[in-house]
Amino acid sequence: MPVIDTLLPRDPVARALTFSTMALAASNGIFYAVSALYFTRVVGLSAGTVGLGLGIAGGAGVVGAFLAGRWSDRWGAHRVQVWGVAVQALALAAYTFTDQAPAFTLVAVVAVGARGVHSTARQALLARWFTGPERVAVRARLRVVMNVFIGLGTLAAALALVLGTAAAYRTAMVVTAVLLLGAVVPLVRLPRRVPDLAARLLADAPRGATTGERTDEPRRPVWRDGTYVASVVLNAVVAMQFGVMTVGVPLWVATTDAPTAVVSGLLVVNTVMVALLQVRASRGTDDVARAGRAVRRGALLLAVACVLYAAAGHGSLVAATVLLVLAAAAHSLGEVLSEAGGWGMAFELADTRRAGSYQGLSQTGYALAAMAAPIVVTALPIRFGTPGWLALGAIFVAAGAGAAALARWAAGRRVSEPGRVTSTA
Repeated sequence: MPVIDTLLPRDPVARALTFSTMALAASNGIFYAVSALYFTRVVGLSAGTVGLGLGIAGGAGVVGAFLAGRWSDRWGAHRVQVWGVAVQALALAAYTFTDQAPAFTLVAVVAVGARGVHSTARQALLARWFTGPERVAVRARLRVVMNVFIGLGTLAAALALVLGTAAAYRTAMVVTAVLLLGAVVPLVRLPRRVPDLAARLLADAPRGATTGERTDEPRRPVWRDGTYVASVVLNAVVAMQFGVMTVGVPLWVATTDAPTAVVSGLLVVNTVMVALLQVRASRGTDDVARAGRAVRRGALLLAVACVLYAAAGHGSLVAATVLLVLAAAAHSLGEVLSEAGGWGMAFELADTRRAGSYQGLSQTGYALAAMAAPIVVTALPIRFGTPGWLALGAIFVAAGAGAAALARWAAGRRVSEPGRVTSTA
């Protein structure tokens, strides 16, 4: 039943999001595997140019994630998500026609900006349509689907990597665009399956909202909600762990006595553990205090992983390999717990009347974390080795402890002010 619920959910909105996520994730898996080589070997851009272009595009992703929250509240999260996915698909197709740095950068800005838009719109749709435990559970299942199909997409990209020809790389890039266009289909068909979808998404309160909500309170700008902003900042710091796995670990493994091929094994460990444990880790995180504790436990495990990564730099081939595997396991456990807790806080601390704006701010935090992570990881562990790993672990612990304290305070305020069940600032 858990597998069926994950791959074929009964709720029509969850089912459409699941099918769309399958196509989107497979597209991402292929793109991640071939894009860097395509840009450098086929298009002929230097690695520095690619890095600069993607860095600029990352800024567009931050802006897109933030603006999409307001657009979702105004026009409906479903419509914004459809347009975001469609625009990103067209941008991926445009990569096959770029042969100069300015054109590449422009296309990257559109692609990454659109990705930020539809990511926020998806969160807003979840926040509007689902409530309580169901909301976090659906988000967790979507993440499992995302991880599994990214892996399948990466495996499919192996054919292009083996052939190594310009035609093979171009074909792979076209396939990424086609798959992404396929991700639009379930979303476009959704209003026919749920005729009152638009009305519910644009209603003043989401389906199943608590009747005790204060709807007469003034609606302040989201950035003036101090509790929510603090939650976004703390969870964004913890979310830098994604950069540790994708950037820091490959670079660090190359400095140890472990074979570089172990990097693939560590990514497999991460994918499998997330697929098996993410839904279970999300249970109960619809409660704000429990969500904060999940972030704290996840951050502690991330710190343990940092210590193990550091120790791997001082071991023999066998010892280093074993330590890296243990570190990846601790890292993966920390990831699923901190993510589940972060979702719970992002959903439950938000003002339900402006779900889009609040989820837009939350996704902006993740986008900023994605931009900062490579800088922080290379500036600390990769440059300073063991002291850098220990410093990074301390940062995770501090952020996790702060998130738990904030969540505990917010939960206590809800008890003392029972009429307030949305924003807690």
